[in-house]
Amino acid sequence: MIIDVHGHMSAPDAYYAWKASLLSHRGAHGGKPPAISDDALAASYHHPHPSFGNTSHLAHIDGAGIDLQLISPRPFQMMHSERPAKLVQWFTEETNNLIHRATELFPGRFKGVAGLPQSPDLTPREWTGELRRTVTELGFVGAMLNTDPHEGTETPPALGDRYWYPVYETLCELDVPVLLHAAGCKPPAREPYSLHFIQEETVAVWSLVNSGVLKDFPDLKIIVSHGGGAIPYQVGRFLPSVVRTGVSYLDKLRRLHFDSCLYTRDSLELLMKVVGTDRVLFGSEKPGTGSQIDPETGRWFDDIHLLIDDIEWLGDERRADVLENNARALFRL
Repeated sequence: MIIDVHGHMSAPDAYYAWKASLLSHRGAHGGKPPAISDDALAASYHHPHPSFGNTSHLAHIDGAGIDLQLISPRPFQMMHSERPAKLVQWFTEETNNLIHRATELFPGRFKGVAGLPQSPDLTPREWTGELRRTVTELGFVGAMLNTDPHEGTETPPALGDRYWYPVYETLCELDVPVLLHAAGCKPPAREPYSLHFIQEETVAVWSLVNSGVLKDFPDLKIIVSHGGGAIPYQVGRFLPSVVRTGVSYLDKLRRLHFDSCLYTRDSLELLMKVVGTDRVLFGSEKPGTGSQIDPETGRWFDDIHLLIDDIEWLGDERRADVLENNARALFRL
């Protein structure tokens, strides 16, 4: 069985048109979401999309043998930095509602991972109301946390800062994992959002392992998306810290989990060798950025299951851990 911990929702055009309307009137006309039928919502998972190689969401995961996918909001759509804050709240709540409906329309294929209304004008304590609703009322199994709610326009507190503690407290109370995943990136930032993801993941890992968070919250379950940014691949920069601290940097790094949403075998192998196969969970982000055909191989770039199959030294037991068992244990599936 393959469990994909890094998937994102699909939705009909009416959902995106509603978002555009919210941004145009800034809440003056209220936040009532569009009436999206079950048929329209289901069709968005069946309908081929030009951005994803003209293949549908379900065709992508079926072709990869993915049995269960955990779906969250599409991060770059979440507009956390927009004002007023009620736009973020309205959009996040309806996004989570649509994810929940998808889990009911396709039972056994999807589980929900919640987006949070991370407006910088709201406190993290205020974000947690939606986390509680989705887990206790909608049956979601985790949450996605944007490490930069300002979306590149200001510098947010690092994840080691007590600013984030209300979110950590609620995650531990509800006993659900969190997937660290940045969202949009706006001027005056220098980088596009794809690079912003990598930078935010890198800073996230650094700030967590160099803070008291993992000591203060020993039960906190953290998954760093896209293989942990740059840290696993630049880990040699941090290994000498053991001389000063007496604690192995690798031991601290292994307090975190990492998904396999990387598009080359070499990067996947290095991640697994650095953090261990027991800390890696299968993630594909299908359909997403990698849903294009690699002209050199004829495969989808995001056929990550094939890259994992190509790693001969894994063996059947460790391969099964990455593809299924680690996710099943962490999310209590």
